[in-house]
Amino acid sequence: MKRKIFTSLFALSLSWTILGQERQISGVVTDGAEKVPLPGVSILAKGTTIGTATDGEGRYQLKVPAEAKVLVFSFVGFVTQEIEIGNRTSIDVEMLPDTRTLQEVVVTGYGQQIKREVTGNIAKVGGTEIKDMPLPTFDNAIQGKAAGVVVNAGGGKLGQAIQVRVRGQSSVSASNEPLYVIDGIPVTTADLGSFGGATNPLADINPQDIESIEILKDASAGAIFGSRAANGVVLVTTKRGKAGKTNINFGVQLGNSKPTRRVKFLNAQQYREFYLMAAANSDRIEGISPNDPDSYTTYIKEFFEVQSLGQNVDTDWGSLAFQHAPMTQYDLNINGGNEKTAFYVSGQLLDQKGILIGNGLQRISGRVNLEHRLSNRFTLGANMGLARTLNQRISGDRQFDNPMQIVAIPSITPHIDPQTNLPIGTPPGDISLPLYYNPLINIGNAYYNTTVYRNISTLFGQLEIFKGLSFRSEFGVDLLNQHEELYYNSKTQRNFGAPLGLGRNLYTRVENYNTNNFFTFDRSFGQHGITAVAGISYQESQQKGNFIEGRDFPSDAYRMIASAARKTDGSSSQTDFRFLSYFLRANYKFKERYLVSLSARVDGSSRFGNESKYGFFPAASLGWILSEEHFLKDNAIVSFLKLRSSYGRTGNAEIGNFPARGLFAGAGYAGNPGQAPVQLANPHLSWETTDQIDAGLDFGLLNNRISGEIDYYYKHTTGLLLNVNVPATTGFTTQVRNVGEMTNKGVEIVINTENLTGELRWRTSFNAARNINKVTNLAGQIIEAGLNNMSRAMEGQPLGVFFTAEYAGVNPENGDALWYRNRVLPDGSIDRSTTNRYNEAQRVVVGSPLPKWTGGITNTVSYKGFDLSVFFNAQLGQKINFYGVGRFSSANGRFEDNQTVDQLNAWTPQNRNTDVPEARLFFNNGAQPSSRFIYDGSFVRLRNVTLSYNVPKQYAAKLKMNAARIFISGQNLATFTKYKGWDPEVNADDIVTNIAQGYDFYTAPQPRTVTFGINVGF
Repeated sequence: MKRKIFTSLFALSLSWTILGQERQISGVVTDGAEKVPLPGVSILAKGTTIGTATDGEGRYQLKVPAEAKVLVFSFVGFVTQEIEIGNRTSIDVEMLPDTRTLQEVVVTGYGQQIKREVTGNIAKVGGTEIKDMPLPTFDNAIQGKAAGVVVNAGGGKLGQAIQVRVRGQSSVSASNEPLYVIDGIPVTTADLGSFGGATNPLADINPQDIESIEILKDASAGAIFGSRAANGVVLVTTKRGKAGKTNINFGVQLGNSKPTRRVKFLNAQQYREFYLMAAANSDRIEGISPNDPDSYTTYIKEFFEVQSLGQNVDTDWGSLAFQHAPMTQYDLNINGGNEKTAFYVSGQLLDQKGILIGNGLQRISGRVNLEHRLSNRFTLGANMGLARTLNQRISGDRQFDNPMQIVAIPSITPHIDPQTNLPIGTPPGDISLPLYYNPLINIGNAYYNTTVYRNISTLFGQLEIFKGLSFRSEFGVDLLNQHEELYYNSKTQRNFGAPLGLGRNLYTRVENYNTNNFFTFDRSFGQHGITAVAGISYQESQQKGNFIEGRDFPSDAYRMIASAARKTDGSSSQTDFRFLSYFLRANYKFKERYLVSLSARVDGSSRFGNESKYGFFPAASLGWILSEEHFLKDNAIVSFLKLRSSYGRTGNAEIGNFPARGLFAGAGYAGNPGQAPVQLANPHLSWETTDQIDAGLDFGLLNNRISGEIDYYYKHTTGLLLNVNVPATTGFTTQVRNVGEMTNKGVEIVINTENLTGELRWRTSFNAARNINKVTNLAGQIIEAGLNNMSRAMEGQPLGVFFTAEYAGVNPENGDALWYRNRVLPDGSIDRSTTNRYNEAQRVVVGSPLPKWTGGITNTVSYKGFDLSVFFNAQLGQKINFYGVGRFSSANGRFEDNQTVDQLNAWTPQNRNTDVPEARLFFNNGAQPSSRFIYDGSFVRLRNVTLSYNVPKQYAAKLKMNAARIFISGQNLATFTKYKGWDPEVNADDIVTNIAQGYDFYTAPQPRTVTFGINVGF
């Protein structure tokens, strides 16, 4: 008995000794990027089972034994850190986002998934990657960030439509834009503008409110959105509050924009010399003496006198198209919460001037995201985003009052009329001057304002029925009210032919309602894991519009149409659509390495025929994590390796609201009301259908310091929605039918590397993609579009190929422009002889506007509070039709337009080795539609550089701040290209269609923007 008592006392004293050697360590763990506390971080004493987790404010306390040397900090989505304890009792840690992304959570349709278990192809762009970019819309910010996603900004106008293509073009007539879903709700993204180029409804959304952007690229990922997903799906998740103390963050950005590039035109002396030469050449050809009163030379000299107003000036009209373009942006957000309630409240004020005179964008936006746990089983939440956007627009690229067309005015013409001291062409001055309408007259005398009020909101409730099974109900609204006001006063009469002024007013309202109701099951059974989602979705959208036009105002002081003497036009319209959908997805995993995913969606749409209202869209995918197998487990080189493959079917329903119905319209006859049929019904009309296969490899090497993915895909679209010819006995000439096929196939490569770790950290993210598009079947049809029908959809070629005469250069003997005949000879060969007769040249395919390769690379370096990010993107192999300048301002003196300086290299007897034909006034010597002005549009662009400094916490604390950050950011700083125009990243805004791509018609260049900013947190 004494022995047992002695043993017990010894054990007790030993335990007291051990406890006496324990140390208590405490500290705070924060997000190194966002500078906010991180709740739920796991802290473990390495080599033991002793651990804890941070609380809602990121704080922790942990007792560790004396022999513990290292603490391990780990959290999903962040780099695991091992910190030596030493003699410290307080250790604060900043967790850095894990750019290797193998464990991060990605948003999928109606749920989330850990990236390592995803069997589809989902590209994620984090909110931190776009937050400092001086861009008004988030879709522009994802350019070059995701492999296989091609973004074309179109031009340098603010608020204009931006083109996004996910794995190529899938349709000839329907939309090729992806489906945008914000916080689970499909939103309105179609152009609602009525005048000029297309607008961008995504400009109403504040990029600073975005937590993440997921792009569903393959059918396995997107098929749960069924008939809407053929062009990919972009899921946008806005920021949420986090448990912990309340954080107040304020940011301000100030900046300025300039055009990335300018095209050089002839100065006054060069203009006179060039056109005297061109006139003399025309006189020579027609055998007219230069001294003849009817000669070209006499005409051009008189033209010089009239257009110069007898003054000796040299006007750089090109520089007058641009304006000082400042930008100011203020952001404020408050977030926080506790174990029951989390909130995020934000506001933004953006005021940005465009680089073109008269262009500007102002946005006031606010957001409130709330989430509250009413009980342990039920959560209620709401997301509300409100915005007011004012877009001060300018005319379409092909309009004479588009500021870019000012370059065509001769440099000999003064921009100020010396008689009136007003911009030349302004009444009471001579309105026939200058050569073309002067866009400077619009300043103060005209406006085209589009004001949008937008409400994108979601209310949701989620009930945990029992462990592993929950039910979620969502109701979302996207309410868009748009008001367009166009007014041109009497001083602009040359432009619109309205001597007493013109006013147009259009009001558009879109009510878009959506509800999702679905069950989610998520349980593990030993080595098995199952996640399933099943539910129903319903969407209803209605668009109404009213339009009125008035002319003849009492004076320029009156601008409302109520004051117009004549109400010259007016109309109203309404259009609706509905979708009813049922969806199911099941994910299964076995032993954490074998993955299976199945999904299906049934969509019913009001857009299609009574016989084909519902479509079925299935998908299946497999994944195998090889690195979990015994032959690769604990491999020193291969950290992660996953094979995956998928097949799925998706659809495209974006072709308007009534293509299947027989339609009638009002038609008056002899002053009496009536109606007439305007569209032939097709009850069998259905979705365009895209079948897609994908095979991918995800990898991580050297403890995931090198990670990435490689994908191959093949997309086959059938049942293209096309207008096809029908027998005239039907009373119609065309009918919308499902006819035709198209394919896209390609490869995508993503590589992320941790080049340096530690105090000096260097990371690289690289992506590249190759897509091959081909129209394989149009039932023998040839569809033309674009200027002079130079673009085609034709079998065997990429969509929108340029089809025109092929330019062959200049005849060195006489300066004539030459073309290849390209006739098919009886033996099947092609006649490649040349001719100076344009009509003898057969049209052929001369290039594609679609890029062959796209990609981007970002390098990020961090050191002692400094962060430097350098981002390049590239598009290679596409062609651009420099049509506007080519046919008018690089046209060998075809008209009196000012010419580009390369025309000084025109053919002369002394300059025979040139590709610029002889200058001939009013002769069309080489300016006909041809391949002459279709140039290589490849480019590599320094898209963004951001340098920031995080003020040390001890200094920020002295100013009563939790964090402070200073940064400078530059956008579009340098462009490397051989393209001759202002910018290789263009698409003329009032020309572009699915087929008419790659046109430059005096299109504005992208802005080069530099901003300085400060972010502070309290």
